[in-house]
Amino acid sequence: MANPFLKKNPFMSLWLSGFHKAAGTARGQAAAAAKRQGTDAVAKATADWLSLWGAAPRPAGQRRGRRKTR
Repeated sequence: MANPFLKKNPFMSLWLSGFHKAAGTARGQAAAAAKRQGTDAVAKATADWLSLWGAAPRPAGQRRGRRKTR
């Protein structure tokens, strides 16, 4: 006698297909959000680093004297 618990269940198959579709969509949204946050964090860190070094005081340069004309 065949085991009835090993038969395919079409309702379970439909339910799992819908669940996998929803889970895939949620996973894609989460991955996209994580990628956006990572990109924003890198852009902010780069901007902060550049503003830190760009605003650093510079040593006074040597003044050039006037050239004498002949």
